[in-house]
Amino acid sequence: MSAEVPLLRIQDLRLHFRTNQGVVRAVDGVDFELGRQEAVVVLGESGCGKSSLARALLRLLPRNVHAYSGRVQLDGTDLMSLAEEEFRRNIRWLRISLVPQAALAALNPVLKVGDQVAEPMLAHYGIDKKSALAQARRMFQNVGVPVDFLDRYAFELSGGMRQRVAIAMALVTAPALVVLDEPTSALDVLTQANIMNVLKRLKQQLQTSFILITHDIATSSELADRVAVMYAGQVVETSDARRFFSAPLHPYSQKLMASVPRLRGDAEPDFIVGRPPSLLDPPAGCRFAARCPARLAKCAEAPPLVERAGRQVRCWLHV
Repeated sequence: MSAEVPLLRIQDLRLHFRTNQGVVRAVDGVDFELGRQEAVVVLGESGCGKSSLARALLRLLPRNVHAYSGRVQLDGTDLMSLAEEEFRRNIRWLRISLVPQAALAALNPVLKVGDQVAEPMLAHYGIDKKSALAQARRMFQNVGVPVDFLDRYAFELSGGMRQRVAIAMALVTAPALVVLDEPTSALDVLTQANIMNVLKRLKQQLQTSFILITHDIATSSELADRVAVMYAGQVVETSDARRFFSAPLHPYSQKLMASVPRLRGDAEPDFIVGRPPSLLDPPAGCRFAARCPARLAKCAEAPPLVERAGRQVRCWLHV
């Protein structure tokens, strides 16, 4: 990463939830950085804390929060020090926005999609509705949605078109950072590819930074500048995309890459034995140790996140 101040710096971010069974440590000491006009892909199995990380960044917190702490700096501003009203008025959707999972569930079924894309402009900039709809029309053109769809409802659109509308809504206020939470998980392969092409083009055209949260390694490689791998609530590796996809460092990352089917070669896709630990009671040592083919006696202790040639890895093999 360049010497300039990163757009986003996350340090020791924690988000824990109260449940009837105990405290779920969904995000448990996450650290990473995001540069300007950069796309960081957050990879990991379901239940590793990826979506909770998105909630933590946008303060979309449920009522059962047990702990929410750490340091989140956006363009040098300490977001954790802001009052909720100041964060809502000046940060959420103006500086950081979200493309959620399942656009149909996120869009209001009784409002026209054009009105929904225009709404952030009305709420944050106080402009008249005609001007807001004109901006929504421009965003529809940017994401490849026919402008006559402004007057349609979400249920009248295909899954791919609904996802493009959700992207338009997230980008309409020109935020510095967009968090995409599994934006292609419910779409067919061709539509996934089209959505990723839209995101690549918009990243260059609008000079926006992305955090793409996904478990789809093949699709994410199209957009990634950097990769952060999460396991059991923690980031276990960060790397530039080129080196990660060719030679990941952490045993968990290596297993993830080995599970991807290849077009060339005779190697069968690998799999990871066992299951991730419960975030109600994660192991005291390395959280991947029980499933790791390279585990050591030292793994009974929690490994630090160490730097190796511009990359970071949380593993005793690299300490």
